[in-house]
Amino acid sequence: MTTATPLGDTPFSLNVTTRGEDFLYKSSGAIVAAIVVIVIIIFTVVLILLKMYNRKMRTRRELEPKSPKPASPPVPDTSSNSSQHPGTVTFNPVDIHVETR
Repeated sequence: MTTATPLGDTPFSLNVTTRGEDFLYKSSGAIVAAIVVIVIIIFTVVLILLKMYNRKMRTRRELEPKSPKPASPPVPDTSSNSSQHPGTVTFNPVDIHVETR
């Protein structure tokens, strides 16, 4: 009769983890969720601060006294070149009628 002899003093469990590592593996989902929540809170605080700053600057601009606009544009020098075109161009669109068949 033959019996199986052990090959040496090797432990049966090769995948041994400590309690700390096991705790980290089990709680990794909670750690990721906590990081996501913290990022969302920071993002919300930044958005609220930007909104308050925008409102403050808008009210400051509205309450500022308006600078007077010039009554007429400066007169171009007529002695330099008399064939210059005016500075502004007006465009009036023409109604285009297309016949449908």
